[in-house]
Amino acid sequence: MGERMEVVILCGGKGERLREYTTTVPKPAVTIGSKPIIWHIMMMYAHAGFLDFTLCLGYKGEVIRQFFADEGAEELTRDGDATLLAYGDLTVRLVDTGQNTMTGGRLKRIERWIEGDAFLATYGDCVSSIDLRALLDHHYEARRLATVTVVKPPPRFGVLTLKDDAVVSFMEKHRDNEPWINGGFFAFDRRVFDYLAGDETLLELDPMARLAATGELTGFVHEGFWQCMDTLPDALKLNSLWEAGDRPWAHWEHPPRTDREESYVHP
Repeated sequence: MGERMEVVILCGGKGERLREYTTTVPKPAVTIGSKPIIWHIMMMYAHAGFLDFTLCLGYKGEVIRQFFADEGAEELTRDGDATLLAYGDLTVRLVDTGQNTMTGGRLKRIERWIEGDAFLATYGDCVSSIDLRALLDHHYEARRLATVTVVKPPPRFGVLTLKDDAVVSFMEKHRDNEPWINGGFFAFDRRVFDYLAGDETLLELDPMARLAATGELTGFVHEGFWQCMDTLPDALKLNSLWEAGDRPWAHWEHPPRTDREESYVHP
């Protein structure tokens, strides 16, 4: 039997662009339907067989703790700033990683909780139809320290052509013309912790740049559904999709494939 795979979710940011909600709750606690987006993200991973989670709490982390208490999660152990819960078939470790810690710093703070040679990570504000097992398989096959999912964001603006002050053409911006961006679903070798200096480290800047420069970063292309919850329109869109039954990220609502029914264990 091999190792079980830890999923780390960054839940500590303040969500400044979603202030309509985040004055009272952290962004991962903003709901889609009746459940917070963090629950949706965890269900995505759980459906793929990843059942062990570490949540990096920060801003209003007590709201996330209260969610699991209200859901009837059982406290198993407590160790300083970390609490391990049993939540159905899942284990969930809630770790206070500081109010103002940057993304790389939050990862660095949970290093001691990662027991295996590799782990998965994501942000607490994005849902997708991504194949998470294929992401991890790609990571192992690439033999790099880090894998980042790359996506093309939904186009936001129409494109027009001006001649003097006359608009001579107008068209909706096509997704194919968008640049590839960080899709926020990662797979890491644990040696990536050596690239993280401390609380001030922003994962998306120096660590990723250094990994790319040394040939240790690979991209996993995802061309299906992907939607972050950065702003009020994003939140409204996700709730509208949920209410309409158009839920491409909600794989758990469909019968599992027979090869995906068991939890993922790396050989």
